Amino acid sequence: MELAHSLLLNEEALAQITEAKRPVFIFEWLRFLDKVLVTANRVDVKEKQKKLVEQLTGLISSAPGPPTRKLLAKNLATLYSIGDTFTVFQTLDKCNEIIKSKDDTPAYLPTKLAAVACVGAFYDKMGRMLGSSFPDTINNMLKALKSAESQGRGEILLSLQKVLCGLGGAAASCHRDIYKNARSLLTDRSMAVRCAVAKCLLELQNEAVFMWTTELENVATLCYKALEGSNYGVRVEVAKLLGTVMATALLPKHASVMRQNVKRATLEEVLELMATGFLRGGSGFLKSGGEMLKGGGSVSREVRVGITQAYVVFVTTLGGQWLERNFATFLSHVLDLVSHPRATQTHVEAVYSRRCVSFMLRATLGGLLGEKAQIAAGKEICQAISKQMRAVEAVVNDISGENKAGAADVSASQHVMVCALKELGSLVQSLSATASPLIQEPSIGLLETVTSVLLHPSMAARLAAAWCLRCVAVALPYQLTPLLDRCAERINSLKSSPEAVSGYSFAMAALLGGVHQCPLGIPHSKGKLVVSIAEDLLRTAAQNSRLSLQRTQAGWLLLGALMTLGPSLVRYHLPKMLLLWRNVFPRSQKELEAEKARGDAFTWQVTLEGRAGALCAMRSFVAHCPELLTEDVIRRLMTPIECAMTMMSHVPAIIKVHGAHLKASAAMVRLRLYDILALLPPKTYEGSFNALLRELVAEFTLTDNSANTTTSLLRSLCHYDDSVLMGSWLQETDHKCIEDQLQPNSASGSGALEHDPSSIYLRVPVGEAIPGPLPLGVSVIDASVALFGVVFPHVSSKHRLQMLDHFAECIKQAKGVRQQAVQLNIFTAVLSALKGLAENKSTLGPEEVRKSALALVMGALDNPNPILRCAAGEALGRMAQVVGEATFIARMAQTSFDKLKSARDVVSRTGHSLALGCLHRYVGGIGSGQHLKTSVSILLALAQDGSSHEVQTWALHSLALIVDSSGPMYRGYVEPTLSLVLTLLLTVPPSHIEVHQCLGRCLGALITTVGPELQGNGATISTIRSSCLVGCAIMQDHSDSLVQAAAISCLQQLHMFAPRHVNLSSLVPCLCVHLCSPHLLLRRAAVACLRQLAQREAAEVCEYAMSLAKRGGDNNTIHLNITETGLEGVLFGMLDRETDRKLCSDIHDTLGHMLSSLAVEKLSHWLKLCKDVLAATTDVGAPVVVEVEKDEEDSEKKDEMDDDSMFTGLGEDDKSKPSVAPRWVTRVFAADCLCRIILLCENDKAHFDLAAARSAQAKNPKGDQLVLHLSDLIRMAFMAATDHSNQLRMAGLQALEDIIKKFASVPEPEFPGHVILEQYQANVGAALRPAFSPDTPSDITAKACQVCSTWIGSGVVSDLNDLRRVHNLLVSSLDKVQAGKGSSSQLYSESATTMEKLAVLKAWAEVYVVAMNIKKDAESKPAKPVQSGEDYDDEDDMGADVLPPDSLITLVQPELPSLSRLWLAMLRDYALLTLPAEFSSQLPPDGGAFYTPETIDTARLHYRSSWAPVLHAVALWLSSTEFGAAEEKEDVPSALSKAPAISQAASSTTKSFEKSVKDRMHLMLGVSIEFLCFPRPEEPIHNVMSCLHALFTLLASPCAKIHIAEDQLLAVELLNVLHRLLLTRDPPAVQLQVTAVVQETIRAAQDHLQRQKAGKGKEEEGEKDSQPSLGEGADTGELVPGKSLVFAAMELLVFILVRHLPQLNARVKESPSHVPLRPQRLPEESARLVANTVSILAELPSLCSPAGSMTILPTVLFLITGVLRETALKTADNSVPVTVTAALQGIKTIITSPLARVEGMQTQWSGLVRSGLASVLENSQPEESRPDMDEVSMLTAITLFLLSASNELVGVMVLQKGCMDRFRNALNSSDPWVQARCYQLLLSVFQHSSRALSTPYIHALAPLMVEKLKAVERSRPGTAAELQAVQEGIRVLENLVGMGEEQNRVQLLALLVPTLISYLLDENAISSAPQVSRALHEFALQNLMRIGPLYPAAFKTVIGAAPELKIRLESAILANQASSRAKAAARLAQPQVQAAPTIKLKTNFF
Repeated sequence: MELAHSLLLNEEALAQITEAKRPVFIFEWLRFLDKVLVTANRVDVKEKQKKLVEQLTGLISSAPGPPTRKLLAKNLATLYSIGDTFTVFQTLDKCNEIIKSKDDTPAYLPTKLAAVACVGAFYDKMGRMLGSSFPDTINNMLKALKSAESQGRGEILLSLQKVLCGLGGAAASCHRDIYKNARSLLTDRSMAVRCAVAKCLLELQNEAVFMWTTELENVATLCYKALEGSNYGVRVEVAKLLGTVMATALLPKHASVMRQNVKRATLEEVLELMATGFLRGGSGFLKSGGEMLKGGGSVSREVRVGITQAYVVFVTTLGGQWLERNFATFLSHVLDLVSHPRATQTHVEAVYSRRCVSFMLRATLGGLLGEKAQIAAGKEICQAISKQMRAVEAVVNDISGENKAGAADVSASQHVMVCALKELGSLVQSLSATASPLIQEPSIGLLETVTSVLLHPSMAARLAAAWCLRCVAVALPYQLTPLLDRCAERINSLKSSPEAVSGYSFAMAALLGGVHQCPLGIPHSKGKLVVSIAEDLLRTAAQNSRLSLQRTQAGWLLLGALMTLGPSLVRYHLPKMLLLWRNVFPRSQKELEAEKARGDAFTWQVTLEGRAGALCAMRSFVAHCPELLTEDVIRRLMTPIECAMTMMSHVPAIIKVHGAHLKASAAMVRLRLYDILALLPPKTYEGSFNALLRELVAEFTLTDNSANTTTSLLRSLCHYDDSVLMGSWLQETDHKCIEDQLQPNSASGSGALEHDPSSIYLRVPVGEAIPGPLPLGVSVIDASVALFGVVFPHVSSKHRLQMLDHFAECIKQAKGVRQQAVQLNIFTAVLSALKGLAENKSTLGPEEVRKSALALVMGALDNPNPILRCAAGEALGRMAQVVGEATFIARMAQTSFDKLKSARDVVSRTGHSLALGCLHRYVGGIGSGQHLKTSVSILLALAQDGSSHEVQTWALHSLALIVDSSGPMYRGYVEPTLSLVLTLLLTVPPSHIEVHQCLGRCLGALITTVGPELQGNGATISTIRSSCLVGCAIMQDHSDSLVQAAAISCLQQLHMFAPRHVNLSSLVPCLCVHLCSPHLLLRRAAVACLRQLAQREAAEVCEYAMSLAKRGGDNNTIHLNITETGLEGVLFGMLDRETDRKLCSDIHDTLGHMLSSLAVEKLSHWLKLCKDVLAATTDVGAPVVVEVEKDEEDSEKKDEMDDDSMFTGLGEDDKSKPSVAPRWVTRVFAADCLCRIILLCENDKAHFDLAAARSAQAKNPKGDQLVLHLSDLIRMAFMAATDHSNQLRMAGLQALEDIIKKFASVPEPEFPGHVILEQYQANVGAALRPAFSPDTPSDITAKACQVCSTWIGSGVVSDLNDLRRVHNLLVSSLDKVQAGKGSSSQLYSESATTMEKLAVLKAWAEVYVVAMNIKKDAESKPAKPVQSGEDYDDEDDMGADVLPPDSLITLVQPELPSLSRLWLAMLRDYALLTLPAEFSSQLPPDGGAFYTPETIDTARLHYRSSWAPVLHAVALWLSSTEFGAAEEKEDVPSALSKAPAISQAASSTTKSFEKSVKDRMHLMLGVSIEFLCFPRPEEPIHNVMSCLHALFTLLASPCAKIHIAEDQLLAVELLNVLHRLLLTRDPPAVQLQVTAVVQETIRAAQDHLQRQKAGKGKEEEGEKDSQPSLGEGADTGELVPGKSLVFAAMELLVFILVRHLPQLNARVKESPSHVPLRPQRLPEESARLVANTVSILAELPSLCSPAGSMTILPTVLFLITGVLRETALKTADNSVPVTVTAALQGIKTIITSPLARVEGMQTQWSGLVRSGLASVLENSQPEESRPDMDEVSMLTAITLFLLSASNELVGVMVLQKGCMDRFRNALNSSDPWVQARCYQLLLSVFQHSSRALSTPYIHALAPLMVEKLKAVERSRPGTAAELQAVQEGIRVLENLVGMGEEQNRVQLLALLVPTLISYLLDENAISSAPQVSRALHEFALQNLMRIGPLYPAAFKTVIGAAPELKIRLESAILANQASSRAKAAARLAQPQVQAAPTIKLKTNFF
């Protein structure tokens, strides 16, 4: 099958393969040819042209399939346009011959079609080159057109379109012929032909002037006729034709018009023509007699919908600017349409017309106009509304009744109002905050205008006005509260007008319903206001019969709306509500009966409406406040509900008595009842099941209902995937809201607010702009069906059986249309019930129930209505799922198998094939595995049935379901299925779109089944893969957009499994073209695919997209907007136009993936993109940026723009250039992208370092660093932060904060000591200022406070005066906070105020913390000399020379008194709010300092985000003022404090001061411990750090230390909590801070113990013996876990040690799997941590009594010596690690502790010390496994033991021997550094005061030393270190000489002096000796000269004994004196220089 990759078809290969595979082989060759011809060498092509033409023309007559003929024609045309054109006319003639042929057999058809296609392609490609031949060709085709069947007609028309396209104006002579022949076919039976005609005529109108001049009316009439009975595809094409022709008639595109001075149509004429179609349809202008007879029947809906689309095409073609100029005319025209009586003959028709007009307005206004133009349009709409309203008022006020026609006008005006208000609402909502000019400008008076409509006589208009107000409030939340107040005030003042009561209550309900979309909410008091108004209305309803109905409805509507505010508000009004509900219904059966006898028709109407209202409010309560539904509340709700159920049975009788007009009210009660029951748990009303089910079944089986109403739920209950069979995919188009009208169920798509006023306050369903409840009749049936599904699973099987049998009976009884309706409803109910069963995991019931259900379902599988068949198939699948028994499933499958084998009719074949698919879908592959083979073979056979495309569609759809559900089990059937799919793709005519769609589904499912195997390279897999790719290619080339979408999703699947085999270079450009498609589904598929591609290969995707932009010049058929901004720019542009949620989220993701992978490399490109989007502010009042460069830059920009538009304007019209500036939503996204870019650059430090960035740029000019764009970043953040749109302001402030955080410390290389951000102070200040204006929403102010504190704390600005600007903003907001709760005008809820106040306090706290840190650093640094510019060190002391040390603190100081008070109040609130729920009774009833009790839940969140910095600030304040002692003192009169005798007052103040200290301590510790106990995982780590810093700061102050030490359990708890924190949080910073807190806690305890001891010491001077020991452990030494501080501390410290040094854990070593590790160097942070831990450990014994410390000391010593062992490792520079220093210090602390002197402990103590030393000795044993052990540290430890604990160690021989060994090893060490340190340590041992200790060491080690020093003469030192070792050794000898007694001195000197003299050099050698050697000589000489005078006698003796020594010494001294003075001076200095390396330990341990 391998293709011969040459241009020619490999005919031998073709001959070898089977017949079946040949079409595929040929198609693949043609595909290959299509790719190659364009790129091939022309010479090559010309050589082979003859043979190629033969092969290709040969294929024409081989009956090729549709895709093949398309490609064949394309290739032939390309071949001629590249190669020679000699034979082109022969080929053309050949084709014409075939077309003329009289052969009409089906077999010859494909050949004819191929010839037609070729002709079209030739002209398309070569056009005028074929010049003269065209008249014959065209005539030939027109002749053929007359006799052709539908497929032929379609193909010929499409070819004609191509001919026209290729010839352009040249074919003018034939235009009229084509027009005459084509126009009659616009009403062809076949929809595909209608589409083709429309396309052909669309092409024709480009050149044929007559079409839009003389023939304009005829074209219009034709189009109207074409729309009758049309399908969606035809409507789209005809609308395109009609709209374009009309637009051309108005504004011709051609120069030809100018020449021919044709009369141009005026706008009025064109609109009039279109209106005719909208109002009268295809019947023309004169009403034909037939229509008169029909009684002026209404226009067919298809026509109306089609013309609506045509209007949109018309306006879109004319473009946005035209619409802007002519909007007033257009608006009045479309509003006139809906006020025309013909458009509103019935209520449903009126609703449909309204929806059409709304669609026209939304599609044009919403998409084509920019924000500025939209505001202007808003003005126009307002004027239209007020004009209408004036007319209405004139009629209403005209009492005399002269104006008879007025009443009709009023009813017509309601529809105009609804459309205008709906559009105004949508407009304002889409503009969001940018709509503020529209609201604020008094000349427009939008709010007054809309509010005036609330008094309109028609309910629909009032509701629309209320909805519009809700939109205003959601867009501009600051209007919400004033609007509510205004409505409340008007209701109260206009109580006596029914319209006012109704209208204003609608408005209030709508506004309350909008609150959930306004995060800042409304004040809590508004709830009380609403309740009081509602109560008043309900109370006064009975007083005035003229108003009772309106007042009742209004009262309940308001209460229902109130419920949407949620439990926190409703909680307060619940008791009252329950009472109201109880009182609406009769209390008992008796009252019910009595009621029946009373009342007239009117009272019953009011009663029923009242009860419906009450039930509606209940439903709202249950839906919105589920938290309040306790058992008790449900029980109390059930009383009225049960009563309502009982009442339902009485209603029919009442209606009989009082008349049918009560039916609607009764239906409303039922609707409300069903709605609320569906929300309650069925258990609560199981007693009433019987009665209820009777009602429900009667409802949907239409028992008492003469109308054939059908439910609207069937679609949603059927599976989404089955939409292809039901045609409901129309829901997924841009025209969804008008196409809904054409769906078959009752009143489909006629949703309107007036059908159910309660929907005005409910949540709007996803994807809809405005709630559209269906008419009451449909809604009741829907509700009954839904409730049936809820109740059915809880009913006994006896009742189930009864109902199912009843259903069968009902279907049998009904006839005709009614039967269809009943059946549809019953099926929907059954599906609903089965779904309920599946969700409840219950079964269908015993055999007879199943039988009955099965009979019902099987009966419908043969129903002629496809929707019913679908429902039956679905029900069958769900039954199988619910029954779940293999035998049952087998029986069902078998029935369908048998039926399919025998049946021949289309209906049963389709139904049963779907049944098989549904069975597999619901039972899954495993459950239905045994039927797989049969199912597949049957469906494959059915799919090949070419006689019925319907059968093919259903069979293929079912096959796709089976493939999907079988998964890997299907693998065996993949090949046959795939070959069938390919065959059908190559043969089924393209006009059978559904078949192709199902083929696409199958292909997708097959690709998923094969899955990752597709990557393989085996022969079979390669074949499968290439088949899949061919299939995708065929579908990509299909004309229908849904099939193309299927192709894209198949390719997407393929790319997921086998990315290498999907060719992106052809796929990406194809996707980019689809982005501009008019079909939503195709755009969705393209974006979804791009999203997946961008995840892996963003760079390639962008490149290929750009290549398309470069190629764009060749084929200008596609209007693509890919400019230099690339694909990213197009996607940003789409965000402005698209409204579909899924699509927008995919675009966001795609851009996100691109950004993540490309932004860092192409920084300037992405930043420019964001900047261009953000810079497009469209607002009139946009703030001007304070920058100079701006103007110049803009003027340059303008020039560029002009050039651009000049060039693009040439070839195409303006519409392809997006004229609309980016909308606010897109700008917000761009601002978010900006933040992401900054975040992405974090990984590379060069982005945040100007100097590095500049040098990098010098090296690589293409490189790009973020810091170089800082001015752009700041400008973008500034633009966003000062915009009109609130969301954009938030995003801008966030970006500003990110920029400050990231760039605060970047130095400015040209001005050392300054940072780069300093120059942007003005911008930052200007960006922040507007956020503090009084009318700014709280959330923005809160965010701005955060930015302020970041800015002040960042240390960028050093000059106080500059800081003041921003600081003053915070000061002003602080004043606002202090104003307290009762702020005058409150627009938002209390929690918004809470948020703002807390944000201010948090910002101040952050500033204060920074200020205190600066102050602390300044105090701890020594005063520095003023530095010169160059040696500026680092940013810490950046401003040290500029800033006075307390600069920032001086700004905070004046506010501190009030701040501290507010901070403490806030912490108190926070502490109360964190109490668990069971303590809620302890909360203050009237709220806290900053929250009110009603908003407690939302307030918690605000407190949670701001308490931590405040806690830290309070801790700093408390410790700096000694717990506010300063402020306390100020309160006390100063005289008292001076007076020696303390008066009452003073003592009481000290008392209260102590109490306040205690309270504050409890508060601070409580808050900290509560938080640290359980920090939520999502808590940011800086909160934990703030909390620990606060604790540390707090405990640093003496007051706090006393407090925590006195209450030991508190300290223990603190340590336990910290231990827990360590277990959960890893960052080293946290752990370090924890150790700091522990240290402070231990210190506090130590101080406390000292005080106790001091106190005890004073008391008991006399009686020493009886004193009980203080400290933990008392006399027994027992430490109680949980009460002992020491135990808690040990637990925590051991955890840290073992965490960082696991080897310390003895258990680890003992475990069999343990492999001894070589000790590793700890990282620096861990080392610091371990060091801190060790030093705390060493302090612990001092907290214990002697007995207690003996308990813990073994552990402590074990750990410390362990740390020493693990961390004492040699370092390169011989520095001592901090851990070792800490361990040695710890050993010293312990050994020198006073315990040694305690009686009765000696033996224990000495045992301890000896064990300690023994461990150290053992650890310091040299081992192979530890070559890098640091001997020096070990020796130091040993020495510490010897020196500090001499008494315990004297005479312990084992230890002594060990110690001597270690010293000996060190002396013999090869490392001079070790020797030197060893000498130093020995010296300290030798000098020890206890001779008993030192003597043995002297005896043992001195001889070795002397030997070592003598040996130096032979090998003089070569390095400074060796020299130092010798010097140290000599020092020890000298000291020994000094220690010796007088009589031994000569012997000792005899050792020392000769050694020293041996170090002297002779005078000749001195000059040539190396530096170190000379230094040794100097050292020896000086020592000798010092020793001589010290011991003169002994010295003489020694020198005298050896004359050679004397000679050497003398010569050296002479040489020394002889040298000059200068040398002497130098020499004197030298020994000091050399002696410098003497080691000083960092800490001196001795």
